[in-house]
Amino acid sequence: MTAKDTGHVNSAFNGADVSVDIPTNTLYHTSRDCIVQQEEEPVMSGWKDCCRSTWANIFRRKTLEKRFPILVWLPQYKKDYIFGDIVAGISVALTVIPQALAYAGIAGLDLQYGLYACFLGCFIYIFIGSSKDVPIGPTAISALLSFQIAGGSWQMATLLTFLSGIIEILMGMFQLGFLIDFVSGPVGAGFTSAVSLIIFSSQMKDLLGIQTSGNTFLQVWISIVNNIQNISWPDFGLGITCIVVLLSLRALASCSLGPKQGKSSCQRLFTGIFWTVGTARNALLVCATAALGYWLSISGNEQLVRTVGFVPKGLPEFRPPPFHMDAIVNETTGELLQQAQSFWDMVSTLGSGLIVVPLIALLETMAVVQAFADGKPTDATQELIASGICNVANSFVQGLRSNGGLARGAILNASGVRTQLSNLYTSVIVIIALLYLTPCFYYIPKAALAAIIIAAVIFMVQYRVIKPMWHSKKTDLIPGLGAFFACLVMPLQLGILVGIGINVIFILYQAARPKLRIETLSSPNGQRYLMLTPDRCLIFPSMEFVRKVINKQGVKSTLPVVIDCTHIYGADFTAAKVISTMVTDFAQRQQPLFFYNLQPRVAQVFEGLNKDLVAIYDISQLHTKLGDKTT
Repeated sequence: MTAKDTGHVNSAFNGADVSVDIPTNTLYHTSRDCIVQQEEEPVMSGWKDCCRSTWANIFRRKTLEKRFPILVWLPQYKKDYIFGDIVAGISVALTVIPQALAYAGIAGLDLQYGLYACFLGCFIYIFIGSSKDVPIGPTAISALLSFQIAGGSWQMATLLTFLSGIIEILMGMFQLGFLIDFVSGPVGAGFTSAVSLIIFSSQMKDLLGIQTSGNTFLQVWISIVNNIQNISWPDFGLGITCIVVLLSLRALASCSLGPKQGKSSCQRLFTGIFWTVGTARNALLVCATAALGYWLSISGNEQLVRTVGFVPKGLPEFRPPPFHMDAIVNETTGELLQQAQSFWDMVSTLGSGLIVVPLIALLETMAVVQAFADGKPTDATQELIASGICNVANSFVQGLRSNGGLARGAILNASGVRTQLSNLYTSVIVIIALLYLTPCFYYIPKAALAAIIIAAVIFMVQYRVIKPMWHSKKTDLIPGLGAFFACLVMPLQLGILVGIGINVIFILYQAARPKLRIETLSSPNGQRYLMLTPDRCLIFPSMEFVRKVINKQGVKSTLPVVIDCTHIYGADFTAAKVISTMVTDFAQRQQPLFFYNLQPRVAQVFEGLNKDLVAIYDISQLHTKLGDKTT
């Protein structure tokens, strides 16, 4: 190691050339400006050496373990883990099967497309997933986004699954996971709350047994009001009963007999039964209502409640997603049922959804990962890649868009999941359901599936965040409420962009209007001076504002002006140009202007346009300069 000594020596860096660019013989009162330069790598002699180096880097043990987490946890797998993974996998399967049927309805697709998204992605996630608590499958938000973007066409929905997966892989490769940082907490809460209300509204047609139309919240409710006279009371009564049962069983899952510690065998048994029944409530409800639908059918009352109807039996055909759509014409009437579309027409229809869907999916998945990480580091890049690969695979089996869901993640965690292998048992049970149980799905009442969705989404309305935001920072309510109302009246992909846009405007405003602390101080010899302290770096949107404030204060007081640059850690050409003008203005008024604690790299930017800038790094030197009558 070699150190370029410019006044201070730092021996904390090993294997690097360290340049500590601090003025000598001064007291530097801000963070030290250390530039760590790694040792130069030898120049590759040709493309063969470059390819060889890249190949070696890809297949390094560390890289392989990062991209294939199974290489880390599988060698450490123990027999004790098997039971926990099996229980967790079965628990999630009993939840995801009825949810997948219901979410396919939200997406405007036939029910089998929801199940198609629940087995291949789960299996692939075992190898590349970084979290044991992420269950791959369709979610309410992804289903609603698919409906609003794909319009209920299975071809468009499958292509959306494929293309959004490709984009996720590219985002992971280029380390773009940071993009979710632009979706702030208030915007996310507003978006999620709006989604829950839209999903609730979309299920009213099955709960009431009426026909509705429209994509947005307002359109759906206008349609409901116009058709309310056609309500089916048996469907409505069954739906309300199912909601009450589901909410009761949800509460039952958290019931516990006896003390927290030292339960008897009987108390542990009943507590386990309560939890199992509460966790499997969706599956139990589907079985019970399907039995009711079958009984109504054989008794000649099949028209009393509406059922989901025929669901194809067997696994889907493995084939590439549709990259074009042929025209479909009614052979009897000659009516055009579906227009022909090329690949680029389909992509144009998907539009901004190709960007919004991966971002929202990453938000959902990382919410699961971070909720159960127990303080361990999380890898958003790997989750992007894993989710992308899983969705590309799902598109080859005509699956609905899928990612990690928080509710199912909570079930996994509570079930004692040990590793990602739980996804194997979930996918096996889904495959069994597709092969053997689809004839039973015919008798499931639509009102029961609507009740499952409604009982889940009512807990997604995040009204609890309003009070903390009001007491903490009231202005955070603006982007949150903006996203909420925009998503209600506009398509979701545009509504979330409106919320992000409002957030960006707030950020830009804060960047353009930095706060300046203004103090009148005195040196030990009695010389009074004005100290101005900006609270952030100087970039072009803020410079004109800063210049006006400093000039105004300088003209008003006529005292020497000292700019405390402790918090100025960056500047650009526009800042340097404005500072140069300001130095000239003060010189013409013969009013001293000093820059205190100016970081060397920022000083270089400023001095590039004006060499008369006076930078001081020692408080005693500053007081000496202030007392110098020839300054």
